[in-house]
Amino acid sequence: MSFFTKLKSALGNSKPSETKAVLDTIEAITNDIEHEPYAIAEQNVLYAGLNELGGYYFFQTVIVGNFHVKTKIGGQLIMIGENFELKLESDSVEFESDPTDVKGRSITKIDFQIEEEDAAKITNSKLNELVLTCKKHEITFSVINNKKKK
Repeated sequence: MSFFTKLKSALGNSKPSETKAVLDTIEAITNDIEHEPYAIAEQNVLYAGLNELGGYYFFQTVIVGNFHVKTKIGGQLIMIGENFELKLESDSVEFESDPTDVKGRSITKIDFQIEEEDAAKITNSKLNELVLTCKKHEITFSVINNKKKK
């Protein structure tokens, strides 16, 4: 089972059957999901990973929290690090958030295609911030483990 399949199953059914009346917080989200978050924002948690499929590289993201969007124009992700900035366009121009069983919480999966040489830069760079722009939304995430990966 892939990381994203496990993540989605941990959040429960995509159609809310019975909403739980709880205050959704970053701590509540991270406690509900067994995977390590990549970055956090005020009311959203970003889970991410770099994957390769048939010679194409993707930076796959899953945003969990109050971010809820339906778009046909895509989104952008700006990765900001030490002496490093990279702007990625979403792989698909159409995507939308799915509600979860927790009131006010959605899950949004967005893949960003990335060139092989840029994938190497991400792996070897110290990232500090990710800025997601989609429609009228702009969310700045702070990278949690911003140490260089070896």
